[in-house]
Amino acid sequence: MALPKNSYSPSQIGDSVTMLYTDSAQLKIMVKANRMLVFNKNVREPLTILPKGFFVTFFDEHEKVSATLKGNYGVRYDISKRMEAKYAVEVVNVKGEKLETEKLVWDEINKKIYTDAFVKITTGKEVITGMGMESNQDFSKYQIKQVTGQIQLNNEP
Repeated sequence: MALPKNSYSPSQIGDSVTMLYTDSAQLKIMVKANRMLVFNKNVREPLTILPKGFFVTFFDEHEKVSATLKGNYGVRYDISKRMEAKYAVEVVNVKGEKLETEKLVWDEINKKIYTDAFVKITTGKEVITGMGMESNQDFSKYQIKQVTGQIQLNNEP
């Protein structure tokens, strides 16, 4: 959502912000941002804009890092619990597999990430490219919609 210039002012502004999300006293997500602008007045849905980049760390049930997500710009919608990440977006899972794209949506409620944009996934053995993909939040199970790169298949039983 683009805000018209000079028509809205953030209700909160923060620099070098770290936000921790927990569930039953267990750390689930950590978000770090260089700048945070919170808009919750005169908007349809309260939102937070991270205009100078962000870094998200996902934790598993043992509070170990399960994946990371970073981008140069982000918008998080408070009610729908959805974040749009843009520009130089990268997701890295515990296996070291890396997703690169220019835009990505993180659906916090369904714990999924997806995009319809060009994607590049680098694994230990291959580089896969395509248009669009869906994955679980920790990027351990993903599906590329229109594969355009080469995939190495293992023919062993």
